[in-house]
Amino acid sequence: MSASTTHLPSIEPDILVATCRSDGSVLTRNAAWKAILGDKEELWTNLMPSDREIANQNMTEAAGGSLVTHALFMVESEHRDIPVPILLHFIPVDAGTSENLRSVAISGEVLTEPTSWTESQTQRHRMETLGRMTMGMAHDFNNLLSGILGHTQLWRLESDLDEHALEHISTIEEAALGGANLVSKVQQYMRQEARSSFERLDLTALIIDCISFTKPYWYNEPRRQGIDIKVVHRLDSLPPIEGSPAGLRDVFVNLILNAVQAMPDGGIIRIEGTVDESEMRIRISDTGTGMSAEVRKRVFEPLYTTKGERGTGMGLAVVAGTMREHQGDISLDSELGKGTTFTLQFPLNVSASEASVDHAAVTVTGNGNGVSRRVLVVDDEEMVRTVLSRLLKLRGHTVTAAASGKEAIDLFRSGDFDIILTDQGMPEMSGRELAYQIRKYDVGVPILLLTGDTDINFNPVHINQVLTKPFKIDMIDSVIAALT
Repeated sequence: MSASTTHLPSIEPDILVATCRSDGSVLTRNAAWKAILGDKEELWTNLMPSDREIANQNMTEAAGGSLVTHALFMVESEHRDIPVPILLHFIPVDAGTSENLRSVAISGEVLTEPTSWTESQTQRHRMETLGRMTMGMAHDFNNLLSGILGHTQLWRLESDLDEHALEHISTIEEAALGGANLVSKVQQYMRQEARSSFERLDLTALIIDCISFTKPYWYNEPRRQGIDIKVVHRLDSLPPIEGSPAGLRDVFVNLILNAVQAMPDGGIIRIEGTVDESEMRIRISDTGTGMSAEVRKRVFEPLYTTKGERGTGMGLAVVAGTMREHQGDISLDSELGKGTTFTLQFPLNVSASEASVDHAAVTVTGNGNGVSRRVLVVDDEEMVRTVLSRLLKLRGHTVTAAASGKEAIDLFRSGDFDIILTDQGMPEMSGRELAYQIRKYDVGVPILLLTGDTDINFNPVHINQVLTKPFKIDMIDSVIAALT
């Protein structure tokens, strides 16, 4: 066995357990913790340097009363020539009424594969680990999308635009929201969550919109390269269904773009819809290169791709997940050199109440009440902080911005604010920890937590509402009006 596949000592299956005071001083550590993370005075001796700061931040959050779960770290080990992944949970424990008596219990597990595992178990375990790491990227990606969406809204509000420019802005906004929806679907796929926000929709109109939206990819760009691709459709008399417009839009855009990529020399994409007594079928066919038996077998697996660095391997996995959420199915018929046909099957008797479960953190309506509020905006990302501040000022609010939790506390103590808008994922002090600290000075000021994750634990005593990134200014304004 090579050094890179050498397994940890027999202690590895044990649960890692430690307790410490709020200042980080160690109270107890079990044998498994000492074997993996060391028994020196510093709690995180064996963590990779880049992970130590994050671990300390999680400790601070837990000491402040917030539960932090599924935190992934890498440990340097003398038994392997590559770092070992571990998963830790930070649990606040109240040991008394005094703040300095609060302690933190930490438990976790090592994510290496026991020698008795089969190849399929090892692969599944690695997929789970990669999934946890993927979840951690959502915050950064949603911050970027928030910046894009924020600037398009500023463009609308600050400029006198003609119809042509507004059309371009709408396309950018639709792409940004589509990207956010894809991130959300990946998060839901990883967590095996049910889809929310089903509504009655016209599938024919939605598909035609997807054809128009993707026209630059199947018509404009190929034509510049001397390639001819046509899209033809026959979608007459399709009945309305209950579903997620954003989710199904992703499905059809994905399948159309896949068809384009399968026809490097041009061809025809056909989209046809048929209905019988119990279900509706949508077939999307191309005249492209087709798939081998091996590719057909694995094409819906997450992270499987034949596109190399150009592909993520999540497109068709998300498509299949969306069809399951709609109580439908997807299948394919393909042969090398003879093209591919995807068949989507939708049941006709699915109601919105049966098909969806509402997991929304917050639901708001309306466009605000037009009253100016004093708003404290807290975000360590300068782009997000600046754009959000400018948008709120254009809505008539007085805005003060802070780049960190510590700066926000100083500003709050010396100022007077009607509401606080804070990012969750910030170094040194998270949004949850900031809310906990603010409550020491003011138990009544509304606090709105902004996050790039779809599933976050928060204490409703400290935080009034949660909004996921990216968001439109109308929603932010409505929440401010509702909370103040």
